Amino acid sequence: MSLFNTVRNTIVPVHKEGYPFVAAFFVASLVLGWIFKPLFWIGMIFTLWCAYFFRDPERVTPQDDDLVISPADGKVSAIQMVTPPEELNLGSEPMLRISVFMNVFNCHVNRAPMRGRIVSINYRSGSFVNAELDKASEDNERNGLVIETRHGQIGVVQIAGLVARRILCWANPNEPVDAGERFGLIRFGSRLDVFLPAGAAPRVSLGQTAVAGETVIAEFASAKGPVISRRS
Repeated sequence: MSLFNTVRNTIVPVHKEGYPFVAAFFVASLVLGWIFKPLFWIGMIFTLWCAYFFRDPERVTPQDDDLVISPADGKVSAIQMVTPPEELNLGSEPMLRISVFMNVFNCHVNRAPMRGRIVSINYRSGSFVNAELDKASEDNERNGLVIETRHGQIGVVQIAGLVARRILCWANPNEPVDAGERFGLIRFGSRLDVFLPAGAAPRVSLGQTAVAGETVIAEFASAKGPVISRRS
């Protein structure tokens, strides 16, 4: 393998949503460097961090309709039975909620946890408290997707955090979605909640690091054999 191919395969691509921010940080670095040269290098550090924040790596997703895949990179911050947000219209009975908290160093591209059809997308304005707190599920700005799957309807909620000020979602109602497919992004530090119906069993532990599109966070069946994977 050539040196060029080695470098190309090592560098993670930046999502297009990050281009304006990377460019703005770079221009700011030039301006600061013109004022005081050492500031240029400080600005370049932030520019590289910005490019790192908006990275969009390739992931290999297990293709099994009984598996629930993590929708986000980050730490599993909650596994509990709670009533889903009212705007999702998933009923008033408690559902299994698995939360993944993303800090400012995690990849923030969000991926669908299961294959299915998007039934609805519901945006809710709110505050911007620390997304790791439990009350963030009710108080913070959020965007919820309901996906019809083989095992019933599930909820996937993008929650803004203390620093986050923008939730992006490029999915649309009535569209099919594959497990591991990119559907959104949050800037800069946030959380994803997944609400699962009866029959789902957690396959992660509190504090565990999850990888979007790869880590199995729950399962609807046991004693399964090998599963195939899809690269995206």
